Amino acid sequence: MGKAGNSASYRQGYGEGYRLGLCQAVEKRVAQAPPYHRDMKILYIPQGFHAIDQGVTAALRSLVRECIVGEAPNMLELATRERPDLVLVMNGLHIFPGNHLEDIAKIRGMGIRTAVWFVDDPYFTEDTAPMCTAYDVVLTHELACVPFYRGLGAANVHYLPLAVNTDMFKPQHPGPGHVYDICFIGNAFWNRVSLFDEMAPFLEDKKVLIAGGFWERLTRTDKLGRSLHMGFIPPEETVNYYNGAKIVLNIHRPDEYGQDNRNSHRIKAKSINPRTYEISACGTLQITDLREDSLSHYRPGYDIETFGSVQELKDKISYYLQHEEQRLEMAWRGLWTTRMEHSFMSRMKSLLELV
Repeated sequence: MGKAGNSASYRQGYGEGYRLGLCQAVEKRVAQAPPYHRDMKILYIPQGFHAIDQGVTAALRSLVRECIVGEAPNMLELATRERPDLVLVMNGLHIFPGNHLEDIAKIRGMGIRTAVWFVDDPYFTEDTAPMCTAYDVVLTHELACVPFYRGLGAANVHYLPLAVNTDMFKPQHPGPGHVYDICFIGNAFWNRVSLFDEMAPFLEDKKVLIAGGFWERLTRTDKLGRSLHMGFIPPEETVNYYNGAKIVLNIHRPDEYGQDNRNSHRIKAKSINPRTYEISACGTLQITDLREDSLSHYRPGYDIETFGSVQELKDKISYYLQHEEQRLEMAWRGLWTTRMEHSFMSRMKSLLELV
């Protein structure tokens, strides 16, 4: 390696050390919450997404007397044997057997309280609508679905936004293969494909990662082909990419019915996705499109950056790639907000109060 290569490696190493040092300072300043304990026994039925299930389980186990983790097929058997105070079902979609609502009815018949937390709203309202009245309590991360479920007859519906597993998504040293100027990880929904196709000439001379499923939909592979990583990236590796990127893009999933969604009730999405919390929890600058509920969680221009058009996104990418100090300061503020307000520990306290 020549002098130029050594110099670039030194600058990269110094910059990464500086970023992590200040991230650690932010984390040390996060206030310790006062002790909290509920004398409850909870049976938690996960949905099969490790990053969320692990965060929920760890938080509950520190907040209640006992938290048992079961599986969807043996939920009724476990509830009958363990007699918990609450059965908490995560989502009730994808991995749940077709008769799980019959099991919920039997569990309620034993006098055990039940709750479901819908975290794929509003993209599967065709499936969640028939389920919502089966539970004592309905929680949804989508603000627009609260009146929807109430209108269907669910008596006890609450808005509970998602959060981040801070034991998994956190500042750390990325591997050398994870360093990029710009990173986007997620499936190729058509709004995302359209944006990257339009951005292709702008991104061509930058070090870019675009990863996830269905990116064969992209037409500008002549300019972005080297940036594509086809297929699922596990959360543990996603953390490395987020830490290795100067800028992580967050583009929300479209809510239109058809194609990739089962939103047959055509609920207009208002709330932010879990990626919003996960990116900021890594101490990396996030540039995201806005949702109506964004301002309830972050302050655009202060702890996250936002865009409303392709030209605005290009302008902000150019600015923050050239202004490292401003980029890092916003990333640290985003880390602070996330650790203070959006961990699963904080969210599970809210859940316990609601149920």
